[in-house]
Amino acid sequence: MLRETFANNAHLALALGGLLIGFAFGAVIYRTNYCAMGALSDIHNFNDYRRFRAWLLAAAIALLGAQLLHTAGVVALERSMYLGSSFNWFGYTVGGFVFGIGMVFAGGCPSRNLARAGGGDLRSVLTLLVLGLAAYMTIAGLVAPVRSTIEGVTAFSLGGSGQGVGDLLSALVRLPPGSARWVATVLIVAAALAYCFHDDRFRTSPVHVLSGVGVGLMVVAGWAVTGLAYDDMATRPVPPISLTYIRPVGDTLQWLSLFTATPVPGFGVTSVFGALLGAFAAATVMGRFRLATFSDAGDTVRNLLGAAMMGVGGVMALGCTVGQAVTGVSTLAFGSFVTFGAMVAGGFYGLRLLERWIMASG
Repeated sequence: MLRETFANNAHLALALGGLLIGFAFGAVIYRTNYCAMGALSDIHNFNDYRRFRAWLLAAAIALLGAQLLHTAGVVALERSMYLGSSFNWFGYTVGGFVFGIGMVFAGGCPSRNLARAGGGDLRSVLTLLVLGLAAYMTIAGLVAPVRSTIEGVTAFSLGGSGQGVGDLLSALVRLPPGSARWVATVLIVAAALAYCFHDDRFRTSPVHVLSGVGVGLMVVAGWAVTGLAYDDMATRPVPPISLTYIRPVGDTLQWLSLFTATPVPGFGVTSVFGALLGAFAAATVMGRFRLATFSDAGDTVRNLLGAAMMGVGGVMALGCTVGQAVTGVSTLAFGSFVTFGAMVAGGFYGLRLLERWIMASG
């Protein structure tokens, strides 16, 4: 009955679902200061792993929740963009690495910039505009032919099997695919939870624990809404997806320009609006809404360069620190784990580059 209601009102369900989930996501991000780039900066500068553990906790919660929804028949994860039979190793590694550098230069990943924009930071507004433009240029614009050519040369087919970690484990140990998927899920989730809660500083920090749990649950909610709204008999079925903020930022700019062609925005667009509104609400309640702008020309150049790098790298890698490292990981897509590692490596390299940049300009 619930599925039928969602499927029969798919456009409305996706729009409202994206708005509400995005609102909660933006509020959680702003209230708890959840930030992937900040997590790497904390490690680099203070040897503080609490925000990094919150990031891993979010991925673990999302993974467990998404697999439960899949098993219950709520969402068909194999229909998502993450579990295709083509393995784009170049995009995952190089795109993820470039994105990691970009998020450092831009002072945060797209979700963090959405939260900052909602809190009145005009730098993040411009960063998001440039990010969306760069993403669309990479998807179907000026940069697209180069990206497409590179993907055509470097990507390879996995044959009839997908790139799910469960599929790979099934082929290695000859377990039924469903069983192998749950073995992989339990092992990864258990390892992540053990790593997170082994640390006393993280375990006794409610704000970090709640930030990880909150972000993970928002991703699970996204899978539930888009999974229930999916209708394979529709003229143009919309594949299930959850929170991700690379293409949706570009889609939002397109929707604002072409509103009359598509009056009801999709899940991704409304999740962008929701995140902005949620962060605005949190900033207002906390008394922290303040207008801010760039400090100087160097700050402007650095942020906009980072935005462009995130747009290009994020499209190549199929997502951001939420879209791949949490949402993608929740599908058990091997490419998402590779991208997660590449983003972390790019982030740490970006922090070293940023130090040199500041020293050279100082």
